[in-house]
Amino acid sequence: MTFFLPLILAHIIADFFLQTDKINEGKKTVGKRRWLYLLLHCAIHAVTAYFLLGQWSNWKVPLMIFVSHYAIDTIKIAYEKKNIARSGNTTQTFLLDQMAHLAVIGILAFCYDGRALYDVFRQQFFCYNNILKYLIGYALILKPTAIFMNLLLSKWNLNDFPANGLPHAGKWIGFLERTLVVTFILTDNVEGIGFLLAAKSVFRFGDLNKAKDIKTTEYVLLGTLVSFTIAILMGFVIKSFLF
Repeated sequence: MTFFLPLILAHIIADFFLQTDKINEGKKTVGKRRWLYLLLHCAIHAVTAYFLLGQWSNWKVPLMIFVSHYAIDTIKIAYEKKNIARSGNTTQTFLLDQMAHLAVIGILAFCYDGRALYDVFRQQFFCYNNILKYLIGYALILKPTAIFMNLLLSKWNLNDFPANGLPHAGKWIGFLERTLVVTFILTDNVEGIGFLLAAKSVFRFGDLNKAKDIKTTEYVLLGTLVSFTIAILMGFVIKSFLF
């Protein structure tokens, strides 16, 4: 797995952690600024892939990452401008965009390291690959999952709800709970998930009871279940590859 796991981790870091809101919005503007932001974003992907891959004489893979990312993002931006304003379906676009990038990574890994991709189904990973899988798993359940959940829950308008909570508190609660769920699974402490869910229910019961608003209750419950489901599935997927 010389190519596949480092390229996956590079994509997660560059697309979700190194892509700032300014870059993301800049890609959607018009004129020269749009292309500058798009080129910068693709360059970040290529450089991140180059360093994580660690093959200093191999410039073809980072170049292909740059070109493919440029093409995919250009198509995505054009599609969003044409269709999103009418349909408002950003979740589908997000998933298709990520699938396209992962497909490119899969093709590159197969072309350069096809034998290793085959052998992974017959033997256990070495320590280095285990570390990469841990990093990929934890990276995925942080910002990428948060972005996906925001897109998924965007259909519910919360503007009418009273703003009594702390700024960004919900985002960090989600980060922590998903990190804890995956950690509980990987350390064979699945019962900790039940304790975490019970503790969160106790803390939120007062707020939900005072609100007396079924929309608020359903929103909190839906967000909690989506967050826990993704984290639990991710934990078991990582563990099934490790052991």
